[in-house]
Order: sequence, then structure tokens, then C-alpha cells
Amino acid sequence: MADEFGLVEKSRIMDAARMKRAVSRLASEIVEENQGAEDLYIVGIRRRGVPLAERILTKIEELEGEKPLFGIIDITLYRDDLSTVGANPIVNRTELDADIENKNIILVDDVLYTGRTIRAALDQLMDFGRPRKVQLAVLVDRGKEHRELPIQADYIGKTVPTKRSEIIKVMLKEYDDDEAVWIYERPSV
Repeated sequence: MADEFGLVEKSRIMDAARMKRAVSRLASEIVEENQGAEDLYIVGIRRRGVPLAERILTKIEELEGEKPLFGIIDITLYRDDLSTVGANPIVNRTELDADIENKNIILVDDVLYTGRTIRAALDQLMDFGRPRKVQLAVLVDRGKEHRELPIQADYIGKTVPTKRSEIIKVMLKEYDDDEAVWIYERPSV
């Protein structure tokens, strides 16, 4: 079945329960690797990285009894393909209310593909200061064969090797009617 963009639904790789377990595992791994929640700063990349970051934050608070710092970054103006986005791109606010100096930043995004979104996020983050360490947590990693930059995730919910013709769509209740991760295929030309 094709959607409004002509993409063909291929398979559902995560349902709501699997997503919840993946987020719990990501939070546990973050806490373990960083020996607690002290000096953690969870930063979601707009758009779908933000609700995932909030979920990780909640789980860390449940585990550790303390809530790490939380921030949001919008990478729109840091993209290397800004000219293809449109003449008037929509830019949302970056919200880093606390100083990032000497913090352990956990960047959170939904899907890691080429690495370009993460590069843009790192560029913007460095404009705010110098963290002690920056780590990357993603719900889905599409595999290193698609990487265009030397970027890899430290925490991965699920690795899903894909073809270039495939698209991973993360659906979250905050934006969609569903809570799932789907693989779609672009129709062949």
C-alpha cells in the first residue's frame, strides 16, 4: 500500500512496546556508561529526537532519582543542504538553558543515516561552549554502509541495515496517530 508520497509500506520493525523497551535500554546504558546522571545533559535534535530525549530523560530520572539537564537544538541553519530546503526555511528555537561547559552531552535523534544531521548538531552545539564529552543515542541506526561522515552512535535502540531506496519512518504519538517504526520503499522509476 502506498502513502500520499508514493512510498510503499514494507514492514513494521518496531511497535510501541519494542520502542518503549529500546528507550529503557538506551537510558540504562547511558547511566551505566556515565556512572550515574551527574553532569548529564540530554539534548534532543528537533524534531523527533526531542520526544525521544524526553522519554530517555524520564527513564534516567526513574533509575537515578535525579533529573539530568535537558535541552533542544534545531539544526536548520547548520545544515549543509540548506539551499535545497527552500527559500524561507522554518527555524525553531534552540533551547539550551543551562551551560554546556564540562557536561556530558547525550545528543538524541530518531534515525542515524548519513551522519550529516549529527554533524550539523555538533557544529551548533560547539557554538554554545565546550562540553566534556558528546555521545550519540539513536532509536534506529541504518548501518555504516550509508555513512557519509565518520560518525557513529554510542547508544543504539535497533540496528536496521537498509537499502538506499528504503526510508525509515519513526512514528511518535507526539506527531503521529501511531507509535511504531516502519520501513518504506521508494517506488522504482
